[in-house]
Amino acid sequence: MIRTNNTSTLISKFTTKMARRRGPTMLFLLFISIIAFGAFVPVFAPLPSLSSSSHSHRHRKANARSFEIADDMFLKDGKPFRIIGGDLHYFRILPEYWEDRLLRAKALGLNTIQTYVPWNLHEPQPGNLVFEGIADLVYFLKLCQKLDFLVMLRPGPYICAEWDLGGFPAWLLAIEPALKLRSSDPAYLKLVDKWWGILLPKVAHLLYNNGGPIIMIQIENEFGSYGDDQAYLHHLVKLAQEHLGENIVLYTTDGGTRETLEKGTIRGDAVFSAVDFSTGEDPSPIFKLQKEFNAPGKSPPLSAEFYTGWLTHWGEDLQRTGADFTASALEKIFSQNGSAVLYMAHGGTNFGFYNGANTNADEYTYKPDITSYDYDAPIKESGDVDNAKFNALKSVIGRHSATSLPSVIPNNEKTGHGAIQLQKTAFLFDLIDMINPADVVESRNPVSMESVGQMFGFIVYVSEYTSKDDGSSLFIPKVHDRAQVFVLCSSDDKGGRPTYIGTIERWSNVKLILPNTKCASNISLFVLVENMGRVNYGPYMFDRKGILSSVYLDGRILHGWKMISIPFNNLNEVPKNNLITQVSHSRIVTKLEDNSETISKEPAFYTAHFSIEKVNQVKDTFISFSGWGKGIAFVNDFNIGRYWPSFGPQCTLYVPAPILRHGENVLVILELESHHPELVIQSVDQPDFACGSSKSNVHQL
Repeated sequence: MIRTNNTSTLISKFTTKMARRRGPTMLFLLFISIIAFGAFVPVFAPLPSLSSSSHSHRHRKANARSFEIADDMFLKDGKPFRIIGGDLHYFRILPEYWEDRLLRAKALGLNTIQTYVPWNLHEPQPGNLVFEGIADLVYFLKLCQKLDFLVMLRPGPYICAEWDLGGFPAWLLAIEPALKLRSSDPAYLKLVDKWWGILLPKVAHLLYNNGGPIIMIQIENEFGSYGDDQAYLHHLVKLAQEHLGENIVLYTTDGGTRETLEKGTIRGDAVFSAVDFSTGEDPSPIFKLQKEFNAPGKSPPLSAEFYTGWLTHWGEDLQRTGADFTASALEKIFSQNGSAVLYMAHGGTNFGFYNGANTNADEYTYKPDITSYDYDAPIKESGDVDNAKFNALKSVIGRHSATSLPSVIPNNEKTGHGAIQLQKTAFLFDLIDMINPADVVESRNPVSMESVGQMFGFIVYVSEYTSKDDGSSLFIPKVHDRAQVFVLCSSDDKGGRPTYIGTIERWSNVKLILPNTKCASNISLFVLVENMGRVNYGPYMFDRKGILSSVYLDGRILHGWKMISIPFNNLNEVPKNNLITQVSHSRIVTKLEDNSETISKEPAFYTAHFSIEKVNQVKDTFISFSGWGKGIAFVNDFNIGRYWPSFGPQCTLYVPAPILRHGENVLVILELESHHPELVIQSVDQPDFACGSSKSNVHQL
């Protein structure tokens, strides 16, 4: 049952001195200790076992297996081999669909799968290791082998990938003194050593020479576009060889320019240097340049990221690339005896809070990625393959493949369940009442989300001030990423609701005018900050979240803050105090009038219970949020991602069938701004990317 106490109770609870004072060191130690008591559990249960040969059998086979580079060719078991690969990220696909997507990649003609390994997926909190469910890397690699794929593994520790913080765990940002990521900083390297000391032994038995599918291991990721710390790269090489042996083929991937290759290449014959470049560029001079950065005879031409599409940010046009143009560019690579890895073969979905973001000239030109990672890849987000790009690329691959291609698998069936009625279950600020007061952090000035142990989602900053006859001016110079501001007079005899004042955004920071409010007590100030995804590429990656500066009221610093973490399900963890479960099992609707603009802007939870009557109707679907504002959505406790149709371009969120159940299903959404006037969402059978002011942007260059 959800309690809906009036907000004066809430204020009295969190404007008293119930929170412990904690300095930065104590804050970090606090959230380290959270893990020791098992505050999080994996979302997915372990997958069923795959039949595989024993270790002894693998080692007997190892004598006959080899993958190496010689005579400017890849040699598999001593014979020339062309890599026709594709990126397919296990962490963007439900485990129940891994085999489905791999079979579609097989039908496209691929012989190799390339995938990143995101550190933050597998160690979401210090020492809390997750290798089950969607994080079951070993199962995924064995499945690749079962389907006769080779694997190019990219364990980072930095991966980019349009993934939060480039795959780094956010808790790295809470360490003081601050780490220098992607460098030979000893404190950073110590943590990398520990992580790779866990990860690499898990995959060592799956190297090709040991009977497994892994033919190559990437060192870092496009480091030449970031820095030139050769000591760092050499440290990673040594570490990889210590755990995997000296016979493993290590590789780097960098942009196909002299500058990036000079910075990112590890000279000598221990590491192969691969390249990537814009789709449509003439590959000939780039492959020629690649040879300069490899040892003689050790430079088979390889485009390790052949871009089949591109990423899309919120508020942008949907990025698309023409099918014939893409196929023609791939043909040029193959016609020069080159190998290529399609980035992406299948994009998938940024479930949970793991989407990344980009910046341009400065950190304020912040652009978060949408939930869909369809990427305009030949295998669509929902697995569809009946499209022009799939057919065009398959045709090119078929002309250059050493084997005949398998038949194409039909698209998975999808369905729409029509209109689904929701009810308002609770206001977000009322649910703060459920937060353990011992978990509230008090500080003279605001501190970052990471410093209080909150890595994703939302955090509420609470302070108070004295009202003035002519109102007050509020200025927060540095907010990452989006703050909604509310005020409340807790002495109001009517037990009023918080009043919405305005929104402060990282990319368009503005001062807000706080109204003149007659109040017998101090006025409570609430700042709800959303972490919209950490920057994953470029110089501004050290992207802490929350309020990162002083807060100014009428030009003077406002002191005395409480930080209240709002725990939500993420892709690989469920908080101990699961608000979504509590909301989803509540049948109580908040009995408050909702006829004012200020109330409609107060974040609230909306819940729907809908039934799928027939087993054969449990199919993929899409939820359309047209008419809603901005928020996050959960289906049967699974975080399907962010929606923001008013900004666009994504209108629908993908709901794979394995999330759904025969019988009753529960949808919970947290609406941050303004709900649909009829409290209705639509379950539809097709995706929609035409929301907001955005339009499809098709590149035919």
